[in-house]
Amino acid sequence: MRKQIIENIEIPSDVSCEFSDNIFKCRKGSSELLRTVNVPLLSVQIKGKEIILDCAMGKKNDLKVIKSLAAHIKNMFLGLNEKYTYKLQAVNVHFPMTLKVDGSRLMINNFLGEKVPRFAQIRPNVIIEVKGQAITLSSHDKEAVGQTAANIEKATKIKSKDRRVFQDGIYIIEKAGRII
Repeated sequence: MRKQIIENIEIPSDVSCEFSDNIFKCRKGSSELLRTVNVPLLSVQIKGKEIILDCAMGKKNDLKVIKSLAAHIKNMFLGLNEKYTYKLQAVNVHFPMTLKVDGSRLMINNFLGEKVPRFAQIRPNVIIEVKGQAITLSSHDKEAVGQTAANIEKATKIKSKDRRVFQDGIYIIEKAGRII
C-alpha cells in the first residue's frame, strides 16, 4: 500500500547544511562532508534548522531507504563533532611484516615471507598513523574510515591455507569507541 512518508531530522546549531544537484553538504568550521542523494520519488528540503525527507507515494522499501538516509545524515552530524577512530593490529606469527604509508596507500612488506609487497588503498580525508604493529585511522567521514579499515584487512587475507595455523594478518581491534 502506498502512503506519504516524512522523516524530519534536526540540524545541530553549529552545523550548516545545503542541498543542491543531488549533493547534500554539511559543514562545521573547516570540516565539510558530502553525500550524494540519488533516490527517485524523494524530495529533500531544508527549512530553518530541520531537514525534511519526503516521499509522496512510498512503499515499504522507500521507508527503508529514507530511514537509512536519515541514519547516514545523523552519522555525518556526529562525525563533524568528533572524528571516527578505528584501531587495527598487525599480527605476524611466521614472518615479521613492515608497514609503511606510501602516498594514498599502505604498503605491507614481507607478509608471509612474500617478496612482492601488498598494498591497501587509503580513502581521501583519512588520517593514518602507523606505530610499529599498531595502525590508527581517523576521519570525520565514517564511511571513508570504515572502508579504509576494510581495505587494509582485505589486503592481508590469506587464501588456500589453514587459518588456524596461519593467523597472520591485520585485524580491526577497535571501531569508533567499540572494542571488538
